[in-house]
Amino acid sequence: MAAPIADEHNRIIEKIIALELEMFLAVPAGGENSCQKNPEAFCRHRRVQFTPWSNKTLQSYLTDLKSARSDGQNLMTHKYVMMDNPEHQAKQNPLVEKIVLCQLTWQKEMFLKYPHVMSGARPLGKSADADSITSFETYLKCELKTYSDKTLALLYQDITDKQKSDVNMAEETYELLVQATGYSSLAQAENILSPHKS
Repeated sequence: MAAPIADEHNRIIEKIIALELEMFLAVPAGGENSCQKNPEAFCRHRRVQFTPWSNKTLQSYLTDLKSARSDGQNLMTHKYVMMDNPEHQAKQNPLVEKIVLCQLTWQKEMFLKYPHVMSGARPLGKSADADSITSFETYLKCELKTYSDKTLALLYQDITDKQKSDVNMAEETYELLVQATGYSSLAQAENILSPHKS
């Protein structure tokens, strides 16, 4: 049964990425979305982000994307508008803050455990926001605000399940990312990227 489940998981992810890429490429060009020139990198990063999610959460987010497209809405545009104006009064589900807190904790662990791998990552807190860069906290919060309440609830359940299993979802994501870029593991990537490696 494992293979069909995995196949379904990947199938949903690829449908999500196709819709996201369509929206992403339609966002007016700017600093934060200059990687429109490299859609392969966009797809790679989004694919590893979604891989740790459950099928239920993925399916719910896919429904969000389909509904937005049917309504003529671009969720990527909404995210970037909020990033440019973090105080934008979008609807605020209390789960947004809870998810951000959990993800920030995991991200901090990543900076401590793999400082060289994380050297190019977004700065953690919103206090680091500037015209040229958006923090991990602000970026995540703006993205979460584009999700439906159902998707947020399912994602929070995924996160809670990971916590109960003592699994760092951020580490899962970066493990997949470094493997997608040629390393065998995070440990190998950290060693190779260290300027003091033997």
